[in-house]
Amino acid sequence: MEACDRTEETLLPLALTRFQLSEEYGFLLPDPLTELPACYDPWMEIAHDLPQLIASRQLRSRVHQMPQLSTRHLRGRKELHLAHLVLSFITMGYLWQDGEEGTVKVLPRNLAVPFWEVSQALGLPPILSHADFVLANWKRKNPNGNLDTIISLPGGESLRGFILVTLLVEKAAVPGIKAIVQAIRAILQLDEETLHKALQELAEAIGDMSKALKRMHDYVDPAVFYAVIRIFLSGWKDNPAMPDGLIYEGVSDEPMAYSGGSAAQSTVLHAFDELLGLRHSEESTAFLHRMRDYMPPAHRAFVEEIHRAPSLKQHVLSSGDARLCVAFNQCVSALADFRSYHITVVTKYITVAAAKAKAGQGEVGDRAGPAAGKPPAALEAKGTGGSHIFSFLKSIRDTTREGMISA
Repeated sequence: MEACDRTEETLLPLALTRFQLSEEYGFLLPDPLTELPACYDPWMEIAHDLPQLIASRQLRSRVHQMPQLSTRHLRGRKELHLAHLVLSFITMGYLWQDGEEGTVKVLPRNLAVPFWEVSQALGLPPILSHADFVLANWKRKNPNGNLDTIISLPGGESLRGFILVTLLVEKAAVPGIKAIVQAIRAILQLDEETLHKALQELAEAIGDMSKALKRMHDYVDPAVFYAVIRIFLSGWKDNPAMPDGLIYEGVSDEPMAYSGGSAAQSTVLHAFDELLGLRHSEESTAFLHRMRDYMPPAHRAFVEEIHRAPSLKQHVLSSGDARLCVAFNQCVSALADFRSYHITVVTKYITVAAAKAKAGQGEVGDRAGPAAGKPPAALEAKGTGGSHIFSFLKSIRDTTREGMISA
């Protein structure tokens, strides 16, 4: 692993390379691999055919015929990330092929054992997470830079749009991530001019994230998201459809429970919260901290390092510099606006889509997956990560606003 080569250079506070962060891509995996060594072709063949295998209800039988492959031929972080992406997508398809009423209790050994081993090597849980779904699941379609996903699930263009718009939000955050590093260095060096500039750049980056998120409406059909895509992001913790969790055959005789994919697994907002000293409710904080277990360990360490840095808010307050107060509040305000807009998006894609699906208006036709026509009742009021989604999102939006410095 390339995580922590502690040379003189990386001992600088918050050098991005120490945390597997990229100057160009931030938390995104730079230029992910799209192919594994040939010995892993049995995985790749299934992964590239997932939408069809799930639609024809053939995925489970294909998995049962799959050879159990050793993970020892995987070399380096990028091969491990691609293997984790492939195995997590196959696992979600296997679990949810027949919708929430057709779940299984056991993940077969030939899938469970390599998935567990790759997860252990990366320090990730054995389930599809934001680190797979978005951060490691992109490629350039052509030299012009048009993007595509590497692995897909049912949902067609709407799924592709959901993943790639989320990726664009992550990409928009990159100047903000670099601004965190500049801000902390400026505090340590008592350099108010650089700190002011860093805070302006952070506020601008958060605004650009909101603009990127607005593109969701152009690319993602709410009916397809709600009835087809959403179930495949669901986990087996806090999910009534799988109350006992999942047995990973060959790993443990006892079932294990993991949360599904969630925007709360994106390290970006955790990093901004820590820099700005935002404090959420006890319940929301507990959920957010649990979601950190779904991040690559180096990214989690970045957030923890920001937490240990001198307090930005205290520095701004004690400086008595009105310009710094204004710039700080612009960052908090931009983050509250981003969270408000996220609530708007979730309302459209879950609440309104759920009501239409119940009324029989959410026609998804040929785009249908296993859950089409039958709304996923277990997750009606919850996020795929298991949180009570609206109370959670409104709570963190409100506590973000409360983080402003009053005049």
